[in-house]
Amino acid sequence: MSQSASRAQSQPSILIAGIGNIFLGDDGFGCEVAQRLLRRETRPYPTGVEVVDFGIRGVELAYTLLDGYDTLILIDTVARGGAPGTLYLLEIDQAQPTPGQGTEAGRIALDAHSMDPVKMLAFAHTLGCQPRRTLLVGCEPSPLDIQADDFDIHPGLSQPVEAAISEAIQLIDTLVAETLVDTQQATISSRTKESSF
Repeated sequence: MSQSASRAQSQPSILIAGIGNIFLGDDGFGCEVAQRLLRRETRPYPTGVEVVDFGIRGVELAYTLLDGYDTLILIDTVARGGAPGTLYLLEIDQAQPTPGQGTEAGRIALDAHSMDPVKMLAFAHTLGCQPRRTLLVGCEPSPLDIQADDFDIHPGLSQPVEAAISEAIQLIDTLVAETLVDTQQATISSRTKESSF
């Protein structure tokens, strides 16, 4: 049985994707959250829920979405002007990109040093895939002071962002649980309608 066929039988399918650059300070937040989810032994997710640390591999993430996930939960840093360590839950607009936007997104997605999740999703759409729902669990980063001639790496998270990891994991657990319940209720409702005909 193929992976896609197996996933289709174990609805819903959820991909939890940690993204970011671990060598740029707080930009590694999504990767660290994904790694902690993968390492923990308690509260494992049921079949159909996958956790992957993609880092800056936007093209790999886009192609992974071809497996037909219902829900994508991205984990990344998001600068919105809040205090460092502030968590945000955003739903990404699923508007279809124009062909030009998709081509540009594909070019940028090949950048080996960064990943823009919105452009990655536009590229995924040009491949013929897009989850029905895409959520972003974001964390406000601390400012990273990089000089123009600074080529050093900056590993490690700031204290406020490090402290936000446990709350982020709790939020992701809640999102997964709610998604599972919503899908199960929708499945029951659909079966009830079918049996009434």
